[in-house]
Amino acid sequence: MKRRKFIQKGVAAGAAGMVAPVVWSGDGLALTGPGSQREHGGVSEPVQDDISLAQWALVDEIREGKWTTLDFPRVAREDFGLNGIEFVNTLFEVPHMNYLNELRANADTYGVTMVLIMVDAEGDPCSPESKVRKQYGINHRKWIDIAAYLGCTSIRTNCRGQADQDAGEALKWAADAYGMLLSYAEEAGINVLIENHGGFSNDPEWMTKLFTLVNHPLFGSYPDWRQPGPEFDNLAYLQKMLPFAKGMSYRNQPDDELTARMIRLSKRLGYSGWYGIESSGREAIRKGKEMLTRYLDL
Repeated sequence: MKRRKFIQKGVAAGAAGMVAPVVWSGDGLALTGPGSQREHGGVSEPVQDDISLAQWALVDEIREGKWTTLDFPRVAREDFGLNGIEFVNTLFEVPHMNYLNELRANADTYGVTMVLIMVDAEGDPCSPESKVRKQYGINHRKWIDIAAYLGCTSIRTNCRGQADQDAGEALKWAADAYGMLLSYAEEAGINVLIENHGGFSNDPEWMTKLFTLVNHPLFGSYPDWRQPGPEFDNLAYLQKMLPFAKGMSYRNQPDDELTARMIRLSKRLGYSGWYGIESSGREAIRKGKEMLTRYLDL
């Protein structure tokens, strides 16, 4: 409850004059303000397709000390001309109130939308131990609160499980963990997304069962356009996850035709929203922007 009061007071009064105020609908979804959304079938979505920059695409520069998370809005706007940014929780330095206010001010200065926070290193939702699953939800709450304060629409989670787990049991445990997490997220209207980062999250059939079982309007997929390989067909995975997609982790493919096919597939099957470029390095980011701009008709 202390964290929730932090959000309510911060949105109402924090950083006055730095960003447009957030207006909340009756069901808790942000309707105006940073990252403004529209309602579509009970789910919040960006008004149109746009391109954001995933912080992980430049993680080497951050680790080398060339810039920090506070500089991210400037980097996205001045270096790449992009309208949105997607954070990584492990790259936040000290996310106290003054830090978050400075980050909001910087995003406002450069006219950049803060889209989501990618959350790593916060536990396993497929654990057979109820206390571990409960802790998984608790660990993510602070990132839901921070996402809401910054005006993001989503957090991204991991759902790998263990190699020797029974898929049916893992499904039941994951549904329990995400049910608890979503009961917290719904008060702020923050989407809780899963990215295919190995394990069960790489199995589109298992993921479909999880989304269907939990059946929550804020629960969805964040497909990672990984390189195709013998054990992962990224085109087939994308197609099966598109009905649940609330964001895209875009990566350049081995050839431009495959990249174009994946963009066209996303549009044809009705996805509309942010494409977060996570291709590694500046040249790859520029190539991604060129491909997305061309095939999304931006």
